[in-house]
Amino acid sequence: MAQARQPQAIVTVPPQGRASDAIVEQIQQRILSGELAHNTPLPSERDLMEQFSASRTVIREAVAMLASRGFLEARPRYRPIIRKPGFDTALNSVGSIVELMLEQSDGVASLFQSRVFVERGLVRDAATSAGRDDIAALKDALAANKAAIPDSERFFNTDTSFHGVLYQIPSNPIFPTLHAAYASWLSPHWSQMARSAERNEANYAGHLAIYTAILERDPDAAEEALVSHLNEAWKSVRTSFGVAL
Repeated sequence: MAQARQPQAIVTVPPQGRASDAIVEQIQQRILSGELAHNTPLPSERDLMEQFSASRTVIREAVAMLASRGFLEARPRYRPIIRKPGFDTALNSVGSIVELMLEQSDGVASLFQSRVFVERGLVRDAATSAGRDDIAALKDALAANKAAIPDSERFFNTDTSFHGVLYQIPSNPIFPTLHAAYASWLSPHWSQMARSAERNEANYAGHLAIYTAILERDPDAAEEALVSHLNEAWKSVRTSFGVAL
């Protein structure tokens, strides 16, 4: 049995707009509605040309724009993969811009300061509202961090995981996505820092102070411990980024 052909779309070009703009809008709506399913290939270029009565050039412009907005994952020699946008899509779409900003003299410092600002709120929230499961997750992450002290690479990963638990506690999907973004943007720079078991011990002590304050339901102490810990960490790594002491 012959496969049913997709109905031809009616493309209305907005005033002073391009044909590709209208195609982008229609494909976006199909992705958002689920008509074009997440994680499946986009219809072929030829099919899209027929559906929209558009040239190859116009379709390629539309596909490039959709990819830049995070609706498609472009793959060399393969059809693009459909991505239904989420908070991670939004952050990924600005990732290349952030990476360029990090090359500026104060870029890493500014991003790190924004992380401190966010985590100050997170530890205060954890100290007042963390549940039993949240405390258990923090305790497990702290134990893994302590066990990794002799192994600096593993310690770095468990350090990231400990802070990641703080982003999970509010049960807001934006925060874990933000943590993943911070890790992605900062880790290449953090990996340049000198590491040692002694420095790992000091960082673990900072984590322990944060955990203890949260366990004691003391938001002021939790914030103070968090700020002290991150400030000390910054002193240890800022020379790796060309930041003057």
